[in-house]
Amino acid sequence: MAVTSDYDLPCGRDVEQVWEVMDHLDPHTRSCPHCATVRESLLVLRAATEELAREEVEPPSDLVSRIMSAVRADVRRSVAIPLPGDGLARISARAVAAVLRYAADGVDGVRARGCRVVEAAESTGADPVIEVDLSIAISAGVTAEVYEEVRRRVLAAASARVGVRLARLDLVVSDVLEG
Repeated sequence: MAVTSDYDLPCGRDVEQVWEVMDHLDPHTRSCPHCATVRESLLVLRAATEELAREEVEPPSDLVSRIMSAVRADVRRSVAIPLPGDGLARISARAVAAVLRYAADGVDGVRARGCRVVEAAESTGADPVIEVDLSIAISAGVTAEVYEEVRRRVLAAASARVGVRLARLDLVVSDVLEG
């Protein structure tokens, strides 16, 4: 089993090199405190992995039907928004909401909470338009400029990342962040 790591130890070796000689120690690994520490951690990890691999696990008899029910329910609930072009390509409203929440989260002192996205009445396949209700939590003492920054980033993300235009963006402060 190979372990991949981009982490170099202070001695110049990486975790992969320690893993390779774990059972047949070379002189460096025997004498290096950094390699010895990593080796001990890897031995604990290997023992725990072996113990878990020996465990017999029986999935519930209805696991497949439960998964398929969840998948079917998700497909039924999913609202799709048309993408620019001929109107045939669509994206789920949840995916659009995730992009817009991520844009709002990029503003200092703001955390996106909920996001509701619906296709606007004036939307056409060539020019998709959406309406968004975005609830956010803010840090105490934020200024009005923060709201404008959230609005700017959400508008930019809708246009640049998804390819839709916003007919309406309602920001609702639903919570105040601690700390």
